[in-house]
Amino acid sequence: DHHELSGRLLDEFRQEDWPLLVEDFREMKALGFNVVRIHLQVASFMKTADTPDTKSLKQLARLLNLAEETGLYLDITGLGCYLKMQVPDWYDKMDEAGRWNVQVRFWDAVAETCRKSPAVFCYDLMNEPVFADNGKEKDWLCEPMGDFTFTQRLTLDLAGRTREQVAAEWVLKMTSAIRRHDRKHMITVGVIPWAYYFPGAKPVFYTAATSNALDFVSAHFYPKNGDVTNALKALAVYDVGKPLVIEEMFPLTCGIEDMKDFIDGSRPIADGWISFYWGQPL
Repeated sequence: DHHELSGRLLDEFRQEDWPLLVEDFREMKALGFNVVRIHLQVASFMKTADTPDTKSLKQLARLLNLAEETGLYLDITGLGCYLKMQVPDWYDKMDEAGRWNVQVRFWDAVAETCRKSPAVFCYDLMNEPVFADNGKEKDWLCEPMGDFTFTQRLTLDLAGRTREQVAAEWVLKMTSAIRRHDRKHMITVGVIPWAYYFPGAKPVFYTAATSNALDFVSAHFYPKNGDVTNALKALAVYDVGKPLVIEEMFPLTCGIEDMKDFIDGSRPIADGWISFYWGQPL
């Protein structure tokens, strides 16, 4: 996960910042990493509901070239609304159908830009999508963490549907947009592992209905202090017969030793691990 110490997002980098990005990519390669997760915001890549931002798409193509030159692959996570103040009013005011249609156009444009690049590791449809199930929520974005809103709702009203039905409908709609241009690169969804917080919870996005659309499982794990055993039990819930990547992990609520034990304990199940790079070597 590429971050910068000042808190800027990748799509906020200007032309004069490019040498810093080049340096970051070279440092990540030198440290032995092979995949960099990048996050693209709707506000940066959609000028209007119907019109992609060609300038941002050109910058994305340039980033793909940098990844190719550096020998790194990109986990391209889309549909970000991390900075609430930057979310366009026209997008925020849309109903579910309108919002999903914008998301389709976003992925249509991004996949068309990325389809030929050998540097694409995968497309992650959205970071940690969730649901409002009571029809009372009015905000598409969930509570922020610091300055950033990392999670957003796919629907404000289940309207008689199950979460699994909404998830499948949305996944199939987004993946169809990507597959119109790119039938080669993998697609996933990075999810909150609710089984860790609510024992007995089952995967909502990785079901029989989405099994042909999603190529591997992406789960985000932040083990609690002294709780590695339960974190590993929760991880096993997401071992559904597909490759599994722990797409986010960090000793946020535990120590380094617990984090190491979690990584070592996950090896029989996990096929890859992604953590955070903050723009500085150790």
